Amino acid sequence: MNLILLALAPVFIIAIYIYFRDKYEKEPIKMLIKALIIGALAVIPILFTEGFLQSIYIQRGTILDAAYRAFVVAGASEEFFKFAGVYLLIWNSKYFNEKFDGIVYAVFVSLGFAAVENIMYVIQGGQQVAYVRFITAVPAHAIFGVLMGYYLGIAHMYKELRPRFLKYAFIVPFLLHGFYDFILMSGLPYLWIVFIGFVVCLYVLAFKRMKVISDSSVFREDWEEKRKAVK
Repeated sequence: MNLILLALAPVFIIAIYIYFRDKYEKEPIKMLIKALIIGALAVIPILFTEGFLQSIYIQRGTILDAAYRAFVVAGASEEFFKFAGVYLLIWNSKYFNEKFDGIVYAVFVSLGFAAVENIMYVIQGGQQVAYVRFITAVPAHAIFGVLMGYYLGIAHMYKELRPRFLKYAFIVPFLLHGFYDFILMSGLPYLWIVFIGFVVCLYVLAFKRMKVISDSSVFREDWEEKRKAVK
């Protein structure tokens, strides 16, 4: 029980932070619970998809194997089902009425998935794994959610940007997730230095994107000024 609570601790902390970061109109608790459940249930199709993708690839013990597992098996499948879950939950919902709402729901769906994944890893690896994933894997899933929600919120608000930003909502988290996993799966020692810098960059990028969306009004001109200011 203590390991499960330890595994869920970063999920609760990030969820509370995102909830209160939404400063204009808080989302209904029932919708946030739905988002968490959708993220948790996404584990099922993701496991089947990852198993299938692993089965059709002949491993050769090369760096290409790590790239395939990182970008295709993990990154693409996980971000696709998270994106699908967020889209189906909120795109036509009356509650999706602010740009920041995209971030809130995408993060909560990501946290639902991260909660289940973290429990599995922590039960197997113990407290040490829990502490490492507390500041790496779980926040990383939340950050991918922030970026997904950032582009979803803009796509929902501005029709002329919709086709391009809907693509970004999947492609950007997918690429960052893939690179994150590739560093860990490659087995190359020197990439650990890159990993530390990469994680720091992810944190910075997520906070900047939240600031752009949180500080902007419904007017496009204001959003564009905020976006340019943090580049």
